[in-house]
Amino acid sequence: MSNGNGMAPGQIVKVLIGVVVFLVVAIWLLAKLATSGFNVDAEVMTKEAVAARLKPVGESVASDAPPGMRNGEQVYKGICMSCHGTGLAGSPKFGDAGAWAPRIAQGFDTLVQHALSGFNAMPAKGGAADLTDDEVKRAVAYMANAGGAKFAEPKVGGEAGGAALDPNVAGKKVFDSVCTACHSTGAAGAPKLGDKAAWGPRVAKGLDGLIASATKGLNAMPPKGGFTGSDEEFKAAVEYMVNNSK
Repeated sequence: MSNGNGMAPGQIVKVLIGVVVFLVVAIWLLAKLATSGFNVDAEVMTKEAVAARLKPVGESVASDAPPGMRNGEQVYKGICMSCHGTGLAGSPKFGDAGAWAPRIAQGFDTLVQHALSGFNAMPAKGGAADLTDDEVKRAVAYMANAGGAKFAEPKVGGEAGGAALDPNVAGKKVFDSVCTACHSTGAAGAPKLGDKAAWGPRVAKGLDGLIASATKGLNAMPPKGGFTGSDEEFKAAVEYMVNNSK
């Protein structure tokens, strides 16, 4: 028997079941779409990794030390541990001698170059642009040594054994090769070498303040003016410019 609409009760039941099935499938597909990309390996969600990802912008290293003064352990715990503590994205896990052995065999300089420029899934400097080159070197040595290497970790400024470089020699060399492009011409608002009026308010900040600003980069100037050498050489270049602009 059919109802007033010409459909038998059995047909109505089938239609209702079909509608319910359709709605269930549709809801499942929408839920799948909404959560796609959020399937994270539980190993990635360690307390250390989560904490590293929740740091405020600008707080990249868990240390109160000023730029350039952080040792390898401080840099590792503040930056590198988020990946190297778990082996995330194929990175060699901290303390895993088997994973580090073939990398250590490439030599310290190669490892440092990879860390500075970025390698495979790792961005340059592990994504922490505020790190100085020497801080990256210290972190590389610290991690590699935990995996069996015997690399010398560059000394932090002020530690015994690190003789200061002569600004008139090492500093001038850096200036002539890198800094002169802007500081000899005043390009992009850079204070020209020897221009006392331009350098006056900058010198008033003190040498340490100038070095800190230049290390991070300021206005149009990239970090360290694009210089890729050691922190001590860069410091000597800043001293050279200051000494010749007072």
